[in-house]
Amino acid sequence: MSEAEDRKPRSDEARATFDPEITSEFAIPEGLAVARGSGESETTSEFSMPKGLESAQAEAEPEGSAFNTPRTYSVKDAPSAFTPATGVPMITLITDAPWQDRMRTMLRMPVAERPALEPVVRSEDEGPAVPRVLDLTLRIGELLLAGGEGAEDVEAAMFAVCRSYGLDRCEPTVTFTLLSITHQPSLVEDPVTASRTVRRRGTDYTRLAAVFRLVDDLTDPEAQVSLEEAYRRLAEMRRNRHPYPGWALTLASGLLAGAASVLVGGDAIVFVAAALGAMLGDRLAWLCAGRGLPEFYQFTVAAMPPAAIGVAFALAHVDVKASAVITGGLFALLPGRALVAGVQDGLTGFYITASARLLEVMYFFVGIVIGVLTILYFGVQIGGELNPDALMNIQSRPVLQILASMVLSLTFAVLLQQERSTVLWVTLNGGVAWSVYGALHYTANISPVASTAVAAGLVGLFGQLLARYQFASALPFTTAAIGPLLPGSATYFGLLSIAQSEVDKGLVSLAKAVSLAMAIAIGVNLGAEISRLTLRIGSAGKRRAAKRTRGF
Repeated sequence: MSEAEDRKPRSDEARATFDPEITSEFAIPEGLAVARGSGESETTSEFSMPKGLESAQAEAEPEGSAFNTPRTYSVKDAPSAFTPATGVPMITLITDAPWQDRMRTMLRMPVAERPALEPVVRSEDEGPAVPRVLDLTLRIGELLLAGGEGAEDVEAAMFAVCRSYGLDRCEPTVTFTLLSITHQPSLVEDPVTASRTVRRRGTDYTRLAAVFRLVDDLTDPEAQVSLEEAYRRLAEMRRNRHPYPGWALTLASGLLAGAASVLVGGDAIVFVAAALGAMLGDRLAWLCAGRGLPEFYQFTVAAMPPAAIGVAFALAHVDVKASAVITGGLFALLPGRALVAGVQDGLTGFYITASARLLEVMYFFVGIVIGVLTILYFGVQIGGELNPDALMNIQSRPVLQILASMVLSLTFAVLLQQERSTVLWVTLNGGVAWSVYGALHYTANISPVASTAVAAGLVGLFGQLLARYQFASALPFTTAAIGPLLPGSATYFGLLSIAQSEVDKGLVSLAKAVSLAMAIAIGVNLGAEISRLTLRIGSAGKRRAAKRTRGF
């Protein structure tokens, strides 16, 4: 045989016989005829029935085998797949409701039970890239969470942004410092997950309102906000300066402390002394912040000047109410915003975030306690006469106290960097809160905890109504309004009793302060929930930064 003929390809049988390199167990045995195909390997499932075994299998396998159906099986009577025993509930969404209510309703449902809305048609041909949409969503959620918004409201906003760009199967997750979101187009496609860490927190309700307007425009099908436009507006929010300068914030903290001292029975001298102590404490806190000290030490330092001025009055035997000076300074420091947000997260099921927020509140409170208790202890040791029973001698001055409560709410709104258009509303809301509290506690002799809870409930109700009218977040209308209800006097007298070695009496007073704080937080949340349950639509009016009027 020639060398050229040796190079010719042999048949499979010849190669299997003569080629010693083919030793695989998948090689075709000799004498077995195999049908020739097109030359390509055929893909067959491992669950398919081999040829020639159909009839034998049908005779050999008993009823109930995995390869044949039961005799009583009928396609017409077959049950629906994946149907729970109780049936699938029919869920209807009010299409003209605010996006917060619609997204919150959908977030509380499992993914498989969420109603599929009509797809939103955007100006882009193929739509934006999924990673960019998720990144925009995380950046918006970061601003909301850093601004003090509740975890459920942050998730609702993130879910609304994703749905506005056509990403329906999304699952946002919010904790105290971490935001994440997952998008899975279908059950057979790989999910895309992105996360972002919240490292800095700042109180700026003007920026918070701007973020809410952006989300409101994104959810409007007629607004047609592109992804680039959303990024541009988000960058402008980050670059914008605070609406109030530093000196205005210091002055506001002083006026807040002075107004709070009037609420607990102080006169003009007490007003001035409390204002000076609070402004000095605010400047010291700014100095500590500039040196990079944590907020715990900032609260400790800020609590010392008002307490020192009150002790100085007691040592000088000046005929003024020294306890009102210290109480006014405490009002400017109590973390009411973080407390309300923490309790709200706990009531809505976000227990990890709620625990972290309440732990933050506890650390701030401990810092205030250390600062005040240190000054009070040394004041008592050197002969300062401070009366823990002065709490029972608070005079009821309705007109003056209502005015003081409104000034307190106004200055609190300035400290929160609210928009100027919302300051008047929150001032009126704070006046209503104190009027209700005074009528229940001083006139009807109802317990302070119950009176505080009712007043805070009205604050939450009116705040939610104003938020729907303004198409904004409810925080700017509620947080500053609860300022007059904060338990500053109960906190001070508890610390004073501990400084005078009356630990049992002091713990009782501090427990009362904690009860008042919880009553405020629960009342605000309950009022907001009642508003959502009873009011399916909002007030009519023009929405800002929108192309049409929508009356819900």
